[in-house]
Amino acid sequence: MSSTDAPTPGRRRGRPRKPPGDQTARQELIRTGLEYLTERGYCAVAVDEILRAAGVPKGSFYYHFESKEDFGRALIGAYNEYFSSRLRSWFQRADLSPLDRLRGFISDAEKGMEKHAFRRGCLVGNLGQEMAALPPGFRSLLSSALSDWQHLTEACLLEAQNQGEIGKHHKPEALAAFFWIGWEGAVLRAKLEQGPAPLRQFATGFFALTSN
Repeated sequence: MSSTDAPTPGRRRGRPRKPPGDQTARQELIRTGLEYLTERGYCAVAVDEILRAAGVPKGSFYYHFESKEDFGRALIGAYNEYFSSRLRSWFQRADLSPLDRLRGFISDAEKGMEKHAFRRGCLVGNLGQEMAALPPGFRSLLSSALSDWQHLTEACLLEAQNQGEIGKHHKPEALAAFFWIGWEGAVLRAKLEQGPAPLRQFATGFFALTSN
């Protein structure tokens, strides 16, 4: 930390500065970074913007992260962990049929986008749009996250098939891949149009496909 980051005696304005090793500072950086990147992407956001919004000094940032690239890797990991947990919370609900669990996730995702006026999309989808300008290592992290979500969805669809909600001629693995290819496009379109119509149109088409 530079001398300019040191607390000034009697200073009362603004948030109290957190010591560099404070884990709450790291958590706040992750939270703020996810907000900014789900709305604007990686390349359009500067570290200084995130520091100001998080109320964290630069020395604290570089205590926890070696660089913006390292920070980006941490954000992808945190987002994947959060989103996988969100999927599990829906797909493991015993009070709903498997397809209703998927419908519940879709409805919940729409409400989440609506809460932020459809300005925020999916971090993985957003970064995928910037792939040519991103550090090379991001590609495998993004692909791994999508694979995790696809496997969770495949398990849900397999259960739906075993319960007779989906015909035996369908391959749950292929349906799950189709779902995430289409869902990421629908989220991007919903963000572009600032409305839920693309999400609903995709959901209607996907469930019509599973019924055939």
